[in-house]
Amino acid sequence: MISEEKVLELLKGVIDPEIGLDIVSLGLVYNIEIKEDSIDVTMTLTTPGCPMHATITEWVKNILWQEEPDKSINVNLVWAPRWTPELMTDEAKKELGF
Repeated sequence: MISEEKVLELLKGVIDPEIGLDIVSLGLVYNIEIKEDSIDVTMTLTTPGCPMHATITEWVKNILWQEEPDKSINVNLVWAPRWTPELMTDEAKKELGF
């Protein structure tokens, strides 16, 4: 069974096209639940009005499905808690000048 660490590693391949950093470093991934037949990712975006929301969630599904094609991949997009720059990794903050 795939580990949470492996899922996070894979999700680092999903880049927010408006910011240019991966969704893990940005702190957009809130929770990962791995079950026998599915992987559930709870995440947010930097803004509720993000025009790329459907594209980014599809990228998440596709990158995980490539690794685990026998599992159902579910992305739960939430707006609470609201994303803030404090959720970013130190490296991401430094790269973006925070």
